[in-house]
Amino acid sequence: MSDCPFCNSTNLIIENHLAFAQYDLYPVSPGHMLIITKRHVADFFATTPEERQALNDILEEAKYLLDRDFGPDGYNVGINCGEAAGQTIMHVHIHLIPRYKGDIDNPRGGVRGVIPDKRIY
Repeated sequence: MSDCPFCNSTNLIIENHLAFAQYDLYPVSPGHMLIITKRHVADFFATTPEERQALNDILEEAKYLLDRDFGPDGYNVGINCGEAAGQTIMHVHIHLIPRYKGDIDNPRGGVRGVIPDKRIY
């Protein structure tokens, strides 16, 4: 798709035959990466089993690279599927977000923070 920023990406950090990783242009933490399918497909649930394996392989390589280069204390891994879930680019991508001790006051609840009133339990 000519207007899709992921279909036209040139900032590949890691790649295989079906997927690649790039740094997020609007990172929420140092090292924030996106793991993206090469095929233009809307969301994770529309990917093939082969694409899911390729995404997972890149995710593992990206974690290794981030561990080496950024030394985070933890990670959040997330996928937004659909506009109601906050997806803004309709091309599947996995967020690999390095987390650092003290980056927020209380990280309890992690990805549950997508609904702020449900994060702390």
